[in-house]
Amino acid sequence: MSILHRVKRKAEGLRDQYFPLTKFDSATLPWIDRLNPDIEGFLQKHPPRHQVPYDMSQKLHDWQQNGYAVLEQVIPPDMIDRFWQDFEDLLEHPEQHDLSVRIDRPEFEPNQQRNIKEFPKEALKGKYVKINDFHNTSVAGKKLMAHPAIVAFLEAIFNQRVVVMQSLVFMYGSQQPTHQDFPWVTAKVPSHLAAAWIALEDIKIDSGPLYYYRGSHQIPKFNFGTGILWRPDSTRSPLEFADYLDKTCQAQQLPKETLLIKKGDVLIWHAALAHGGGVITNPEQTRKSYVCHYSTEEALPFHRNRPTEVPIKQDYNGLYIYNNPALPQSEDTMT
Repeated sequence: MSILHRVKRKAEGLRDQYFPLTKFDSATLPWIDRLNPDIEGFLQKHPPRHQVPYDMSQKLHDWQQNGYAVLEQVIPPDMIDRFWQDFEDLLEHPEQHDLSVRIDRPEFEPNQQRNIKEFPKEALKGKYVKINDFHNTSVAGKKLMAHPAIVAFLEAIFNQRVVVMQSLVFMYGSQQPTHQDFPWVTAKVPSHLAAAWIALEDIKIDSGPLYYYRGSHQIPKFNFGTGILWRPDSTRSPLEFADYLDKTCQAQQLPKETLLIKKGDVLIWHAALAHGGGVITNPEQTRKSYVCHYSTEEALPFHRNRPTEVPIKQDYNGLYIYNNPALPQSEDTMT
């Protein structure tokens, strides 16, 4: 990357430090997040380039009003099964792979995020395990996150080239407190973020299913003491954040809903949708999930691990997927 780009990145870092955000910048908001978006007019000018098995207008209205959209039965079972086979092979032979894994269990403190080879094999199949960026290893993972039905919706909400930020695979529910994604999963433009949960099995009520507050993407932003983005020097904690979200959503009487989607369904949610993981009431019940975060090329023109380098990118159905520069030896090793 050129010296000019390096200087620009440094200036952006200083700006964020001394002039922290207190809300999303109105000048860079996606069109659909602005006041009174003309959804029908937009679709007339920008019809989806991929055919989709759902009513795009209705899904965009859902997104604008509720902060999420559910795309029912858009992923073929064989695509999911192929991906899950790769995942099972990974857990059976972790010594053959290099990728980042996080296990939020006390026995692995203080370093709960490590290379997969550094965890006991049996621990990888347990609870509180998140496999990071498996899509870089698995071609089936790339194809799944770039399914045309997903790409078409993301292109519609952003009206820009869409890129992958990161992905997570997990077998059990997260039981994560209420949160919004944008304070942690952050690009140059924080509002340019959307997440997709691809259900890899039918979700049961006792698995600790995902919940969300409908319409919560429009509530006032929480200030961590360093602005709306969390930083290591933030003076307010994630638990205070969760408490704020729960109380604010309840005060505004926003419905708290639990989602029991089916294998092949996809939930896509807004950067600011307040959501979390429910309590697991059956410890043996899985919630096999593939969660992908997306941004725009404008907001994330680099891989997050190497912001000063020009990324190597692959094009899947018009979606850019960046090779992981930290682990080039692991790219597409599962084909």
